[in-house]
Amino acid sequence: MGAQQTVTIWINQLREGDEAAAQHLWEQYFGRMVGLARRRLEATRRSAADEEDVALSAFKSFCVGVKNGRFPQLTDRDSLWPLLVAITANKSVDLIRYENRRKRGGTGNDAEETERAEPEPLSRILSHEPTPELALEVAELFEQLMQKLDNADDPDLKLVALRRMQGDSAADIAADLGCVKRTIERKVTLIRRLWEEEGR
Repeated sequence: MGAQQTVTIWINQLREGDEAAAQHLWEQYFGRMVGLARRRLEATRRSAADEEDVALSAFKSFCVGVKNGRFPQLTDRDSLWPLLVAITANKSVDLIRYENRRKRGGTGNDAEETERAEPEPLSRILSHEPTPELALEVAELFEQLMQKLDNADDPDLKLVALRRMQGDSAADIAADLGCVKRTIERKVTLIRRLWEEEGR
């Protein structure tokens, strides 16, 4: 069984509440999520613990979201990493904004002054589910990933990526493009590598 099929099985098992599937996905992706959080937080000179906290929070939100049916577009390995990147980026932005509010010391608003007087614990900030701003993060991420494919030498990469994210099989895409299934699978592997480079 290939890695693609294995990840798809884990996603489906996670939807059913299988904790072992969550553990498998954790082992496969958590390190990359920490690396992404480190890159997003590097300007703030935060500690390694903060990077891991952000990644942990993002992974928890991902698992809860999958179990609650919040990510119907998530079908396989190809759609998983962009989603994890978006959630991790969103959590990083939340932490940066929270720290910036604290540094500014509030704006005079009663609610903000209450927050300043009794700052919300970092653990609670990081445990929040993805905010509505996640949609904007996803849109920005999508644009970045598509730009990455635009810069590649293969003009079919963007089309293949869009079709795979829509759930089309490699066989269907191959038939439409007039090539063999293996050619599409190689393109998908290249797309995955380029996107993982973007997330590092």
